[in-house]
Amino acid sequence: MKYRRLGQGLEVSAIGIGCMPMIREGNINYGTADDAVSTRTIHEAIDLGITFFDTAEMYGPFRNEELVGAAIKGRREGLVIATKFAMRWDGNRPAGIDGSPENARRACEGSLKRLGIDTIDLFYQHRVDPNVPIEETVGGMAELVREGKVRFLGLSEAAAATVRRAAKVHPIAALQSEYSIWERDVEGDVLAACRENGIGFVPYSPLGRGFLAGGIRSLDELPAGDWRRNDPRYSPENMPKNLAIVDAIAAVAARHGVSNAQVALAWLLAQGDDIVPIPGVKRSETLRDSAGAPDVTLTAEDLAAIEAVAPNGGTAGPRYAAAGMATVKL
Repeated sequence: MKYRRLGQGLEVSAIGIGCMPMIREGNINYGTADDAVSTRTIHEAIDLGITFFDTAEMYGPFRNEELVGAAIKGRREGLVIATKFAMRWDGNRPAGIDGSPENARRACEGSLKRLGIDTIDLFYQHRVDPNVPIEETVGGMAELVREGKVRFLGLSEAAAATVRRAAKVHPIAALQSEYSIWERDVEGDVLAACRENGIGFVPYSPLGRGFLAGGIRSLDELPAGDWRRNDPRYSPENMPKNLAIVDAIAAVAARHGVSNAQVALAWLLAQGDDIVPIPGVKRSETLRDSAGAPDVTLTAEDLAAIEAVAPNGGTAGPRYAAAGMATVKL
């Protein structure tokens, strides 16, 4: 496995693992998952040299952190465990975004307990609270760093101006936002703000929630209850148009003798040494495939072929429905 540095010298494997799909019967389902299979996958990732694992209290909610915590027990050394907070809760029901320092502390302490660790390596604000100044939120998160409960701070889906304001309060190690061949809105202002402040970038959904991997060509292939049935880009109107992107990736993959997923991840890695994708996995087969992406080198011809079919803004449909879009780039 190759390694990269995010902001503030935080070294991680060049490919991280998004643990969200490992939820079984949770609030965000991508097909079906099994705790034992997910645990074996985490163990195999560690054996492959992957050090970067991403979860959040939102996933489940709470159960994903418990699964990750149980899986890394006895194997914690050398790992970078990232988790996130955003919501206040009414039991297991989200009751609104809360970026207050008090909520950051509550979430941090709960995550530490569920993960079974003494320190969170990378603690993100999952979504910016428009009602709490980012200076106040990051100030509260910085207190957790000073107390030794958190090593590094991150933001998720923050706008460029928010990133710049946050960095003035405390160093930010990473911004995690959606970025992939079919979702490039961060190019320009957001990535520029990160690079101005020495902040690494962590793309989530780097495979377009599985679409770019090429195995889904119809909604009928998704089980009932799958979250992607609500994704506008998977809609009957937009999916046929977006399949042209998949076909272009497949052509590049065929030239190299690799998978679509490896090409999509290699494309992201080619966008800068400060970028570390976290594809979601739950099975060993997917893990091993994604882990091979850093060994794939795309040519200028490959990049041009992808650009021709998937320019910034060229994907059919927004990445979320209206409610989700209202929570990003704040």
